[in-house]
Amino acid sequence: MREIHSLAELKSLVGQEVAVSDWIKISQERINTFADATGDHQWLHVNVERAKRESPFGGPIAHGFLTLSLLPMLLENTISMTDVKMAVNYGLNKVRFPAPVPVDSKLRARLKLLEVEDITGGAQIIWEVVMEREGSEKPVCVAESIMRRY
Repeated sequence: MREIHSLAELKSLVGQEVAVSDWIKISQERINTFADATGDHQWLHVNVERAKRESPFGGPIAHGFLTLSLLPMLLENTISMTDVKMAVNYGLNKVRFPAPVPVDSKLRARLKLLEVEDITGGAQIIWEVVMEREGSEKPVCVAESIMRRY
């Protein structure tokens, strides 16, 4: 885990890759749980036999939004800002899903700090997040994630 001890230290990292997360496995159980939580039960994600027969991917794939939903957890488990009382997800500027995430893939996030802007009581931070799939050259998700730290 990368520890960042001050806002000044954080600002000094703008333009750099700050951290790379550990790998996380995307199981069919995780996909099914996400489908239940969101109500998105499209066969491509949850019907294993049909996805094997009919999908161009040869089997089920994770929801793009499941991949995206992992960003806060991966950030929290990868970077610690020791001088922060609270951090909140403020939104996203841009999100793309350039490649699918087949069941049992392993993903990790590369975090590059794009911007730190002072706001009342804290700072707004923009991260470029590139989600990689083990064994694939193409990323599965590329996003600009905005968070606020207080």
